[in-house]
Amino acid sequence: MACRAEDLPLIRPMHLGDLPAVMALEVHAYPHPWTAGIFADCLRAGYSAWTLRDADDHLVAYALMSLAAGEGHVLNICVAPRWQGRGHGQRLLAHLIHIARHAATEVLFLEVRTSNLRAAALYVAAGFKPIGRRPGYYPCPDGQREDADVYALNLAEP
Repeated sequence: MACRAEDLPLIRPMHLGDLPAVMALEVHAYPHPWTAGIFADCLRAGYSAWTLRDADDHLVAYALMSLAAGEGHVLNICVAPRWQGRGHGQRLLAHLIHIARHAATEVLFLEVRTSNLRAAALYVAAGFKPIGRRPGYYPCPDGQREDADVYALNLAEP
């Protein structure tokens, strides 16, 4: 059976009312989750924040990005575990890139844990290039720190 566009989860702007569902996914997905206050601050600051919801209005995924002075920063992309591997992260990332292009953003940055090979592959497939490393950037459950690989996507190139 073919997948129809109307069957795909919908990308919608994130609102404060989405935060309970976003937080439920965030605390499930990350050992050191963002707080509801961080998400609320991002929304109040006008960051580009999006949710992906299924036909029953259940949260599938979310993404946030800041844009300023010709630069963008992908802050968070999270897909619910049971929805992973179906292209939803790719759809949200493509949506963020589209928004950034239309905002005349020249370069888009992001960080990813060095151990998160699946996310790194997603970013490379979208055209991001590794440009550096931030030592000890992410906290780990055992109290240690993990490096972040920094990626950039040049949107000024044709």
